[in-house]
Amino acid sequence: MGDNDTRIELTGLRGVPESALSQALVATLPRNQAPAPWECRCSALLWLGRGGRAAASVLPPALAGSPALVTLGAFVRYTDTPVGAYDEVLGIVGSRTGLRPWGNVAFMSVDSESSLVGGRTNWAMPKTLARFDGELADGNLITGSSTAEPSWTVSATPRIKGPALPLKVKGSARQQFSDGRIGDSLLTFNGRIRPALVTVGVSSSGPLPTWLRPGLHLGAFVEDATFTLGEPRF
Repeated sequence: MGDNDTRIELTGLRGVPESALSQALVATLPRNQAPAPWECRCSALLWLGRGGRAAASVLPPALAGSPALVTLGAFVRYTDTPVGAYDEVLGIVGSRTGLRPWGNVAFMSVDSESSLVGGRTNWAMPKTLARFDGELADGNLITGSSTAEPSWTVSATPRIKGPALPLKVKGSARQQFSDGRIGDSLLTFNGRIRPALVTVGVSSSGPLPTWLRPGLHLGAFVEDATFTLGEPRF
């Protein structure tokens, strides 16, 4: 499987401390079996937070100095992907270059080793492993927790406030790869969403709560969606 020195595509990414991989875990991870692009089907719970200095501080060095305009947190339950079904929790910093918006995935954790490897290798998304409890449903608590140090937990409970609305949107994920290059990957989303108020809990022995903030947030419940995440362009 290789060791920590030969898996630079996994270990050479810049992320928040909560995204760190141990040498023991890296030594057991499989090779990437699912190159980009990925076509996926999912349901999800999203919430918005304010940006600012703390959020800007978690951007990778090649994006330092970019404004942190907003943060986006989410739980995602994937039912169909190139690596099978899995759950995910994430934190994104939203920024722009000129008039062009983009998002940087600063924190992402999944319960699939194949997804971890694919996310880091294909798109430089600093995925780590988590365990999940609960369901994505109105009034239900869902929780994601670390499986190793540093210890962290993210939880969310939605209160759905309106009818389902169709949404088609495109966005750009901008990530710094292990060789220092910046890659932009196009995400194309097509789904049905419902507005929601989301009560979020975030605790960590690291800095995660300073920028992915707990509290009551405006958000959306994604009933069902398909999306494609393309190959990065450098």
